[in-house]
Order: sequence, then structure tokens, then C-alpha cells
Amino acid sequence: VQLQASGGGLVQAGDSLRLSCVVSGRTASSYTMAWFRQAPGKEREFAAFINWNGQITYYADSVKGRFTISRDNARNTVYLQMSSLKPDDTAVYYCAATMRVLSGSYYLTNQYPYWGQGTEVTVYS
Repeated sequence: VQLQASGGGLVQAGDSLRLSCVVSGRTASSYTMAWFRQAPGKEREFAAFINWNGQITYYADSVKGRFTISRDNARNTVYLQMSSLKPDDTAVYYCAATMRVLSGSYYLTNQYPYWGQGTEVTVYS
């Protein structure tokens, strides 16, 4: 499977962006998906999770209420709608996938064997 993330850019604080992650090689509905992010000089951290049919989502406290993860399995695409962006949201955003059913470990990078190349988001004040 291959993951292709896109949609990053340079935006002002308070603006919105929508990231997309296209899954190829196998139907997206086979995968549990997540978005992680890595700020300069920091470790990669969990942002949002969505199960295979979109009925279960989890968010990091830092993005809860501002970010929304969704998926369109017919388009093999997972989205991350980001609103009320802050300079602290500046990072490279990665989509990740696993065929496993995750429960309490959904926020761990080592649970996801498949990763996209990342898309950069820069938020200026």
C-alpha cells in the first residue's frame, strides 16, 4: 500500500487547511488510519485517528475541537480538516495506516506500518 499526503501550506493563524491522504494499492476501507505530526526538533506525535468505516475517531487534546478527521472510502482518501490554526500547529503532517484493529494504542507510531511522505504546514502569527 502507498499513502500520498497533500494539502499543506503556509497560512496565517486562525486560518483553515484541509489535508488529504490518498491510499493506493489496496482499498482504503481495509485500513485504520491516523494523522501524526512532527514539529522541528520534536518527536512525531499523534494528532487524529479514524477507524475503517469512520464511526470511531480520537483526537489529541491539543487539536480537539479544531481538527476533524474523516474518510471517503469510495475515493480511498482520508482527510484532516484543520481550523483555527495556531503557530504551534506548524509541523510536517503524516498520514499512517494499519490493517489492525486498534484500541488503546492508536496514538503510538509503532502501531502503524505504513506511512505517507508528509506534507508541511506552517502557521504564522
